[in-house]
Amino acid sequence: MTGGPMTGGPMTGGPMAGGRGADATGRHETAATGGRPGGGGDTLIENVAIAPVAGPEIAHGHILVRDGRIAAIGAGPGPDVPGAARVDGSGCLATPGLVNTHHHLYQWASQGVAQDATLFEWLTALYRLWAAMDAEVVRGAATAGLGWLALSGCTTTTDHHYIFPKGRGDLLAAEIEAARDLGLRFHPCRGSMDRGVSQGGLPPDEVVETLPEILAATAEAVDAYHDPSPGSMLRVAVAPCSPFSVSAELMTEAAALARDKGVRLHTHLCETLDEEEHCLAQMGCTPVDYMDKLGWLGPDVWVAHAVHLHDRDIERFAATGTGTAHCPSSNGRLGAGIARVSEMLRAGAVVGLGVDGAASSELTTLAGEVRQALLFQRARYGPAALTARQALELGTLGGARCLGREDEIGTLEVGKLADIVLWRVGGFAAAIDDPVCALVFGPPPPVARVLVGGRTVVADGELRTVPHDAAGRAGADAHRRLLRLAADRGVTVAGEVHR
Repeated sequence: MTGGPMTGGPMTGGPMAGGRGADATGRHETAATGGRPGGGGDTLIENVAIAPVAGPEIAHGHILVRDGRIAAIGAGPGPDVPGAARVDGSGCLATPGLVNTHHHLYQWASQGVAQDATLFEWLTALYRLWAAMDAEVVRGAATAGLGWLALSGCTTTTDHHYIFPKGRGDLLAAEIEAARDLGLRFHPCRGSMDRGVSQGGLPPDEVVETLPEILAATAEAVDAYHDPSPGSMLRVAVAPCSPFSVSAELMTEAAALARDKGVRLHTHLCETLDEEEHCLAQMGCTPVDYMDKLGWLGPDVWVAHAVHLHDRDIERFAATGTGTAHCPSSNGRLGAGIARVSEMLRAGAVVGLGVDGAASSELTTLAGEVRQALLFQRARYGPAALTARQALELGTLGGARCLGREDEIGTLEVGKLADIVLWRVGGFAAAIDDPVCALVFGPPPPVARVLVGGRTVVADGELRTVPHDAAGRAGADAHRRLLRLAADRGVTVAGEVHR
């Protein structure tokens, strides 16, 4: 992040003094209308501190949104724009919308299970439960999971869905519909597994697909949903699950398919030491070397976790432009370790943040992961390992780079998409002069406004595109339905809650 502390000195004087915590919903509610790129009309955010991630920070300034993009940004009062919806940002910090680079939305329906398990134990406990899910479960889980992300300042998210039980409906379509209703920018990853227990893999055979089925379904998903146009709300990636659940042939065929269609590649990699031991025993090399042999390193690839990297792996990631979705809370929950993010950044590697699936990172917020990234790196390397502004960059521009969208999102600049979050840094937080510190060092502050392409998705801490309480209930209903469907198949989780 190139900007330092807010220009104009500490935010203890001027318009912010005594005003932090004032209402930021504006004199006129921005219409949550449909259509791309935005809700129509102009929106002027005034009296706001701005951390654009690129360029100097502004202690007291304005942002003008027009046709879903940022038309002007600067210090002091905004321009006179007749008819503009005006948003009073007093007491707030404006940042780019957060970008979530790894998730499993369906797992919202299976939280709290295998609470004390390692990754492989956790997967073994949950695979048979997930095999019972249907499109209704996925729709409800995705609605709740996406709503939770939006409430924590997320404007763009991926999802890695890799389990497709036969005869359970169109699971990918279900989550795409949920994202469309909520109004988040969505990058679903059509995942897959073709290597079950009978072939030396970890997942049970009932949740894997054949190679021809996977390639056909993946191509169909890209053709049906991927929108490469500027300002796109929906892009699809190709995402075989992991080296221990996927054949080498699927990895190479998937990469060829993705590159032929011009879409990105995603997978899990180097999450645990168990994975390295598995790869050494079955593939005869480390996970990163294996991926390199398969053609899976490059600027169109981002991987989840990358906790256990060797020095040469970090150098290879940096040299090839391979991105990493850092998921600190999930890595901590499963005892996987702490990724070498500070070293990766120094080497020039691309790193973003991810909440990971809710079943391995219960109720985790993306804003919370910005803080966790900071604390985990400092716990491992010391207090100079990661600054507040570097942590914010991981959650914004770093994520945009992982998704190949740094030209459109991840910073607040004229011409970029108006994916903007206003954080309330008044009240108790007003005791901290630096609003970026207030955002990153403490618990995530309340969200006053979330705009996606200029459209209001969250205002005053409530969802505005879908009924707020109903979104939460959808997740609980999905959980109960999944347990009922699993019980009908003779699968229960009662013994898996605690070891």
